[in-house]
Amino acid sequence: MIFMEIDHKMKKLLKYLKGIKGRHTELVTVYIPSGYNISDVVSQLKNEQGTADNIKSKSVRKNVTSALEKIIRHLQLYRKTPDNGLALFCGNVSEKDGVDDIQLFPIEPPEPVRVKLYWCDQVFRMEPIEDIFKEKELYGIICLDKSEADVALLKGKKLESIVHMESIVPGKTRAGGQSAMRFSRIREGLKNDWLKRVGDAASKTFDAEDMKKNVIGILISGPGPIKDEFLKGDYVLQSVREKIIGTVDTGYTGDVGLDETVERGRDILKEASVTKEKDMVNDFFTHLQKAGAVVYGVHETMKALRMGAVSTLLLNENIPFEEVAYTCGCDNEEKTEIIRKGESIMCENCNQQARITSRKELVDLLEEEAKSFGVKIEYISEDTREGQQFKELGGIGGFLRYQI
Repeated sequence: MIFMEIDHKMKKLLKYLKGIKGRHTELVTVYIPSGYNISDVVSQLKNEQGTADNIKSKSVRKNVTSALEKIIRHLQLYRKTPDNGLALFCGNVSEKDGVDDIQLFPIEPPEPVRVKLYWCDQVFRMEPIEDIFKEKELYGIICLDKSEADVALLKGKKLESIVHMESIVPGKTRAGGQSAMRFSRIREGLKNDWLKRVGDAASKTFDAEDMKKNVIGILISGPGPIKDEFLKGDYVLQSVREKIIGTVDTGYTGDVGLDETVERGRDILKEASVTKEKDMVNDFFTHLQKAGAVVYGVHETMKALRMGAVSTLLLNENIPFEEVAYTCGCDNEEKTEIIRKGESIMCENCNQQARITSRKELVDLLEEEAKSFGVKIEYISEDTREGQQFKELGGIGGFLRYQI
């Protein structure tokens, strides 16, 4: 099982599309569900072109029909609808009056599109695609009693049972004498075997490489005391045990019990997400105070990245830096430099303002460097005191594989 990490470029694109405002109802949004016949969509859009010819405003009519034509030409490149469907956003994105700049933004999402939609408005309809790309925190759930158990995954609001098991542990008996004692021993042995089975399934699930990387915490739930016995016993690997964040009492097991776990464990889940970030930043500052294996600052972090020395890159969500390429008339040699957004560059040779020829957001550059070296990226919010402190430090840093 592979989980999606939303990269900065996609976040940036979604934010850009959401911020576009048309002068009139001339921005076209099209959602095509997975499995839908793409030829039917093309036919519908051609009909919409005919309807658009009746728009009174000449400029609006031109922009809508141009957008529809661009979408139709793009769809004709497909033999069939992509496996997860398609979302298309097209319209005049120019900020200058009287200037047309019809741009198309097609997105093939990592999860199925569930809605079929054609929409023409002053803004793009972003809700369906935002829901797909919304970062979904991952939690594990082990819901059990003496008769059945589920090892499940909570991804955002979606619950998925990974393993379902049923036991052969018998209920209690009223038989007296020696037979009752013998039955009790047999029952306890069967129950211990059952808990080992559940633990083995949980360990196999949550100790997998992608799970170890992405699952924030694990809840143990179920009716009665058996979940507490499971928690106290040595039934799961240590790597899994370290991720257990609490227990939840439920009235049932199975699908109903999993739903109960999420409903009654809300406070635990919420705290775990914040705690993960706080612990990470506190660990960073502890290493920093002891001159440990961490790095911070724009140039120092970039240097460490390019050396392959960074294991985990920490980035503030809003880094105010960019890399620019520039030239100056005194030598016409193109150079690059990292500056704060909006700053100008003075040539060191002639002390004149240099001409900036290209700009690239620093976060994009850092993301590319990190991916080339297989470095994990953690984005630090500003919602906690620790996150604010990290921002004040510059908002860029990382844990090192070795001291440099």
